[in-house]
Amino acid sequence: MNFRSMLLVCPAVCLLAQTPPRPVPTGQASTPPVSVSISSDEMKVGMIPTVPPETVVLTVGDVKITAAQFDQIVSTLPPQVQASARGPNRRQFADNLVKVFVLAQEGKRRKLDETPAFKTQLQVQTANALASTTYDQIGKDAKIDEAEVRKYYEEHKGESERVHARHILVRVQGAPMPVRPGQKELTDAEALAKAQELRKKIAGGASFETVAREDSDDATSGMNGGDLGFFGHNQMVPPFEAAAFSLKVGELSEPVKSPFGYHIIKVEGKESKTFEEMRPDIEKKMRPEAAQKALDALQKDTKVNYDATFFAPPAPSVNIPSPLPGTGK
Repeated sequence: MNFRSMLLVCPAVCLLAQTPPRPVPTGQASTPPVSVSISSDEMKVGMIPTVPPETVVLTVGDVKITAAQFDQIVSTLPPQVQASARGPNRRQFADNLVKVFVLAQEGKRRKLDETPAFKTQLQVQTANALASTTYDQIGKDAKIDEAEVRKYYEEHKGESERVHARHILVRVQGAPMPVRPGQKELTDAEALAKAQELRKKIAGGASFETVAREDSDDATSGMNGGDLGFFGHNQMVPPFEAAAFSLKVGELSEPVKSPFGYHIIKVEGKESKTFEEMRPDIEKKMRPEAAQKALDALQKDTKVNYDATFFAPPAPSVNIPSPLPGTGK
């Protein structure tokens, strides 16, 4: 992250950094050390040390940053860059922080923090930071109606459904995978006829796994008796998925056409998450809407006056970015 980006994503960093850490009362357990999760690739660069949260890890002039405060600052960054700022690019991120504090201290020496323009900007940024924190907390504290959660589960429980299936593929001419050694290109009609013949053979008592090993043009699954393991929605081509999810356990499909050829599918098992398993994810999805409703109620109960001379009547809705994440307003 370059320095200008740093200024954009950390507007309140100086205020946070100058807040001294709370002392730990004698006799009480201190907060656990700040831990960092790193990937195996980051491990190769070197172990990221863990220190107690009250440890001062960065000093810039009269500003001191503890490990806990550093982690709080990183948490304000976009999610996609937080791991990097906590891991392999931790020092680079700290270098950018140093630039921010050096400029901020120079601004104080020049008394720029006393100008009306700065005070207005600070007021808005402070309000925005507090509003964002409050919005998140309202979402966490919101009581999610049990009936609504169950309704959502009933409407979406199919999304968690998974199928364990086997298949035998008869390749058609022009399919994306190569022809197996010793096999010839089959026209659509020839491939369909072969698939019907193989299905009849299995229905007559032949082992699905054996036929798959001997005749499937899907070499990868064929070696495992056609086993595809468990898969969910949107993981297979549409015709295959539709057939697999419509079959009962143990049922054998008719030949199913896909861009690869004709498939004979056998479902080995089905599973889906229970209500209790899905509840945490459902509530997480519903909290932003609950927070929005609470925000609407707060705004409705707050006295707001617009100067009619300065502000024209509301214009038709346009897509203006909101300072609050997820509000859309």
